[in-house]
Amino acid sequence: MTRFPLPLVGDGMLVPCIDGHERPYVALDTAASSGVLELVLRRVEEFLPSYSGVHRGSGYKSQLSTDAYESAREAALSFAGREGSDDIAIICRNTTEAINHLAYRLRLRPDDVVVTSVVEHHSNLLPWSRVAKRRYVECRSDGTFAAGDVAAELDRLPKPRLLTITGASNVTGWLPPIEEIIDASHRRGVPVAVDCAQLAPHRPLPPRADFVAWSGHKMYAPFGAGVLIGPREAFADGDPFLAGGGSVNLVELDDVTWTDPPDREEAGSPNVVGAVALHAAIDGLAEMGWPAIIAHDRHIGHLLRDGLAAIPGVHVLGPDLRTDTLPVVAFTVEGLSHGLVAARLSAEDGIGVRHGCFCAHPYMMRLLGLTDDEVFDFRHEVRQGDRTRMPGAVRASAGINTTEADVSRLIVAVARIAGGEPAPVAYVQDPRTGDFTPDRDFAPSYAGARLPGSSCSPV
Repeated sequence: MTRFPLPLVGDGMLVPCIDGHERPYVALDTAASSGVLELVLRRVEEFLPSYSGVHRGSGYKSQLSTDAYESAREAALSFAGREGSDDIAIICRNTTEAINHLAYRLRLRPDDVVVTSVVEHHSNLLPWSRVAKRRYVECRSDGTFAAGDVAAELDRLPKPRLLTITGASNVTGWLPPIEEIIDASHRRGVPVAVDCAQLAPHRPLPPRADFVAWSGHKMYAPFGAGVLIGPREAFADGDPFLAGGGSVNLVELDDVTWTDPPDREEAGSPNVVGAVALHAAIDGLAEMGWPAIIAHDRHIGHLLRDGLAAIPGVHVLGPDLRTDTLPVVAFTVEGLSHGLVAARLSAEDGIGVRHGCFCAHPYMMRLLGLTDDEVFDFRHEVRQGDRTRMPGAVRASAGINTTEADVSRLIVAVARIAGGEPAPVAYVQDPRTGDFTPDRDFAPSYAGARLPGSSCSPV
């Protein structure tokens, strides 16, 4: 029986802080990328001596690698509840690539309609803007919507070709009523794609969705493999998203005969090690069992939400605290930039969180209650290269390794900052990124201070 919290590779690593002391790192950025399961590391280390190119190689190592790669594909189908179906699993880089892949392969016309929601990550917004018209399910002020809201959008004409929706918000941890939504969509003859990137390490995937996509790097296998699953018939005709070696049966100078899916969809040398890591993570989650994972998530999630919400000056974004969510909490601190709060948590306390809009700008604008005029002003400033006032929040996100002590360290640190305790050193903001770092003149030896312009936080 698995005991939670379950340590991950690197837990307890000492990191430097600006007071000259080293502290055990608190990893509360799991929603971006998780740590590594010990099982995943072991499985990869065991596999690497036999690593080789897959499929057409006749050598023994190639055969071993091919077996490992195809076993990972079968494990992905099982993880998604597709055993015995005619669905295929396409192994790709990540969820973003998977959704772009699907958007291309569905052969949508420019006047076709895709229904999605304002809650989505950019990865489930931007690919569809290239290929079809979009209609959006709006959210309430708490960042939620009901299955009936989705149904109402599906009932509008013209009838949509697809509903594509998140299984869990990467900003608030909110869980849409996905089974009800799938029911409503299928009753209307509209297929459903679900972005499961945030859902996969926390809850079972929806088995009745027509398409699902997720990433290994968020489920304790950060070696760069994602999955797109859907009906074989959706990929049986036409050219693939990527063209190249491995996707063909015969190439002539003026003609090509594509091979069958899923090989047709995986041009080039695949990430075999990433597939092996993903398979190991799937095995690890299966061994833990969903009831134990969900119980730990709920316990840690309640500690995070309740603890942060109880701090004067801290506002937790999203649904009511009694709502069942993933252990993902976005919050603001009155009177302080989200970038400064995140920088202080890191530099002063060794706590890793994320800040900004979390690749979900439309959703964040609604959660923050910004007016159209305010968004216009921010857009103008960003286009001028100034992200000094870019709106956003701080996000703390937990996983199977998060302890009660981790949460306590965060709560104490946020309470200290929100309570007005002055920073022990000066912080400097880079207007190009919006990020803050300790002034090198005040903290010359702090290893965490980045060079100006080195951040990727604007999203």
